[in-house]
Amino acid sequence: MRRLMLCGTAMAAVLVLAAPADAANTLRWASQGDALTFDPHAQNEGPTNTANQQVYEPLINRNEKLEMVPGLAVAWEPIEPTVWEFKLREGVKYHDGADFTSEDVVFSFNRAQAETSNFKEYITAVTEVKAIDDYTVQIVTEGPHPLLPNQITEIMMMDKGWADANGVAEPQNYEQGEETFAVRNANGTGPFTLELREPDVRTVMKKNEGWWGLADSGHNIDEIIYTPISNPATRVAALLSGEVDFVLDPPLQDLERIKNTPGLAVQQTAQIRTIFLGMDTASDSLHFTEGPNPFKDPKVRQAMYQAIDIDAIQQKVMRGLSVPAGIITPPGVNGYTEELNGRLPYDPDAAKALLVEAGYADGFTTQLNCPNDRYNNDEAICQAVVGMLGKIGITVDLLAETKSIHFQKLPKKELDFYMLGWGVPTLDSHYVFNFLAATEGSWNATGFSDPRMDELTKAMETTVDLAERDAMIAEAWDILKASNAYLPLHHQVIAWAMSDKLDLPIEAQDSPQFSWAKFN
Repeated sequence: MRRLMLCGTAMAAVLVLAAPADAANTLRWASQGDALTFDPHAQNEGPTNTANQQVYEPLINRNEKLEMVPGLAVAWEPIEPTVWEFKLREGVKYHDGADFTSEDVVFSFNRAQAETSNFKEYITAVTEVKAIDDYTVQIVTEGPHPLLPNQITEIMMMDKGWADANGVAEPQNYEQGEETFAVRNANGTGPFTLELREPDVRTVMKKNEGWWGLADSGHNIDEIIYTPISNPATRVAALLSGEVDFVLDPPLQDLERIKNTPGLAVQQTAQIRTIFLGMDTASDSLHFTEGPNPFKDPKVRQAMYQAIDIDAIQQKVMRGLSVPAGIITPPGVNGYTEELNGRLPYDPDAAKALLVEAGYADGFTTQLNCPNDRYNNDEAICQAVVGMLGKIGITVDLLAETKSIHFQKLPKKELDFYMLGWGVPTLDSHYVFNFLAATEGSWNATGFSDPRMDELTKAMETTVDLAERDAMIAEAWDILKASNAYLPLHHQVIAWAMSDKLDLPIEAQDSPQFSWAKFN
């Protein structure tokens, strides 16, 4: 019966993909998991941001080389040590025809700082946003903030009037499962308009004929139809049959087959993302199994680290498409060094000895929570880790779930042991510390708390001297790495598969920008 249900789901996906479209150039694409919401400030999650960035726009964009370029702001500069001034693009219209003005910028930043926003850590140093005139905005910070432009490339602009009229002046409370008008509806200034939103079924977008950047973009996409297809074989079948033009996450085991199929192409690049495991290092007892919390003991955490054969995961699970990690941030991020990226040696005997020293000679039992539709081979990685930890006496029950459930649990800080992947859109280590290592970090489900880490994280926001700031970042990495609150696995390497008639440059953030796409 389960097999019949799966086949029915796969067939439904194919029928949706095969539905006729009126647009001349329809780009049909698929990946394993859907966006979590279309509220642009509710969930800071990669595929969700990708979806939202087709519709909404920030003041500052990034190009294919991840360089900052004008978006809804055409110029920006610090006019005082604690004040940045932004000149806005004039003549920009929202999808419903309303004008984009400084009022919307003030509203959007305030909204992004709300308690239910998952983007507030981007702009913790911002104390005030002021509209000077319709097209001039000043952003005031606690102290000098040279990296403010880097920090705001992910803060999307919303129409204040539309938000007020539809009761979405505050971001959706995703953690509590709140449903608001902004979850399935959108009104941005971006290159595409949201026409249909059926979560986990289909999302349809149309070209915004009034987009300010249309003439210079070169894209010729009239319509985008996105269908999530969780089954890897079904995703590949849809690509091979021509029912989709682009697959964001082709199964690694099928890449050679796709490369050798006439009419198809594969692109690869190192991603700005690291995959790792987190543990609750603070609670006295576990949430899912009885007994005291073994993860509070640094020896247990080190034992688990040294029990993981990352080379075997790289070769057998990832088929070479990963780079072993020693810290939870990848090359290309300010603060990363090859020295920091060195790993503790794989040594099961040393791991067993550490467990004995910690009082767990007979091991213990725990649960590992893992997404099964977010990262490359995420569930398979978790299965491998379960086997490796079992060899040193740790029994791990694996619970693999869709990311929409997994990511709803994480902020509640009720998981004992879990998988997470982290990209760095600001390309600076402060982003990692602020979300994952600061005591109040919204994605810090480990309970890790260190006063010096908090002090450094706060200070590096407003330190202008780059050498001094880099020293702060290095010290913070030393603190976090020594804790083993996170067990780094690997830096992800991504592959995109597509029709060879589609020109879509691969992007190291794994975030396809369809305004760069062109059918040849």
